[in-house]
Amino acid sequence: MLVEDIMTRSVKTVSPDTRIGDVVSAMCLYRISGLPVVEDGILIGMVAEKDVLQEMFPTIEDLMSQSGSIDLDAMMDGYKNIIKRSVRDLMSSKPVSVPPDMHVLKASAIMVSHRFRRIPVAEGNKLVGMMSLGDVHKAIYQRNVDAAIKSTFA
Repeated sequence: MLVEDIMTRSVKTVSPDTRIGDVVSAMCLYRISGLPVVEDGILIGMVAEKDVLQEMFPTIEDLMSQSGSIDLDAMMDGYKNIIKRSVRDLMSSKPVSVPPDMHVLKASAIMVSHRFRRIPVAEGNKLVGMMSLGDVHKAIYQRNVDAAIKSTFA
């Protein structure tokens, strides 16, 4: 089974100049944890919830410091400033992608090794789809359930 057999072809994308506020609205509305960043049809990056949220997280050094307490609620209020920025400021450049003709399990291994829940599918550097772990699970489930049903009635 190949990536192209299970990938989503109609993918929501953003440009590097998109305001983060618009991105997080789409993420929350559509329950998407990450979006590909495309410029002139070319995949140039990814922006994920973690890219947005980690901007306000305290560092380990801050948390371990004995010099005083950190006002974590005040840090959460910094979100207002983050959403005014552009995707270009927060995106991960040099995105990891897989080709559509790769076997699903090989692509899944790449995803797991990078701790991704979804990965762009690209031909060269042109975005052609997205594949999620949910897509993989559903395809494997269907394949095995269909096989079990066929063998029961054979």
